[in-house]
Amino acid sequence: MPHDLQPDVLRLELVELGNAFRAYQRRPEPDLALLSELHERKARAFAAWATVTDDASLREEAERAKAAARTTREMHANRLGIVADGDGPLIERLLTRGQGAHARRVLEHIRTHAPLPEAEARLAVLMLTLRSARAGTGNVTGQDLNGWLQDDAERVLQRLVDAGWLRLPETVTAADALDSRPEEPAQVTVPSLLPGEPRPFSFGKVTRARLSGWAQKVVGDRKIRKKKPTAATRLLAVYTAAHSRPDGRLEDAGDAGDAGLGLDAVAMFCGLRSEDVAAHADRLVAADWLAEAEITGGRLRGRLAERVLPLGGLV
Repeated sequence: MPHDLQPDVLRLELVELGNAFRAYQRRPEPDLALLSELHERKARAFAAWATVTDDASLREEAERAKAAARTTREMHANRLGIVADGDGPLIERLLTRGQGAHARRVLEHIRTHAPLPEAEARLAVLMLTLRSARAGTGNVTGQDLNGWLQDDAERVLQRLVDAGWLRLPETVTAADALDSRPEEPAQVTVPSLLPGEPRPFSFGKVTRARLSGWAQKVVGDRKIRKKKPTAATRLLAVYTAAHSRPDGRLEDAGDAGDAGLGLDAVAMFCGLRSEDVAAHADRLVAADWLAEAEITGGRLRGRLAERVLPLGGLV
């Protein structure tokens, strides 16, 4: 950069911009929003510099910086699960696109590998799998169990132990687990998820915690709770959230844009008969979880309510 570049304000901007990029490189963690702003500043500054000097190479550099800003914004939007160029307000999602894909893999694993067919057991298997997905062990409290299963928690927990899917410490019974408090939770073991067994999931501890928190938010949704939901209704809420596009429309991943969700897969995951799914979808509409829902052609079609969009899985 020429030391005598005029106007002086442009020279100062280029100096500050160089300092800002060097400072960014020293950051311990990336900040894509900040980086996109720096690229935009660079694009404006180099365009102005090119105008002053009539230098074609500077115009090309300005265009490259503009493209870098656009790409960085898209990366940031994808990481947060927001629509970068939409007309409405940006929605910060609980899950990224990648985490949404991991959530669907967990749900598919539950759909095909749950040891018991009824909805209550499937809900417990889902939540305990997310607690134990990394190491095969996890902590759970009585508040957790009763929140998921209400008065049925002890029976369901014991059935999972009897089926060999779940293991409690030798001195801990299902009733003891229901009495456990946050300061002294009960440790549970899912043998099929222990190290040394074939690994059904590949995500790290941060994603495991994010998925577990996401599922807890769905299952514990206040408006759904007010409708006194069954386990099947809660499972349907989880499934619809995970299988939704950024705009909330329900869609199976990999279905080439075919709207809606395959009814048989939905029913199996929720522990329902296919003909019973509609009643639970209506309950989710009443709870303002789904804005609309209908079953046609063997598919559940619909859209998440606006308030639920932050929990969408970003198919």
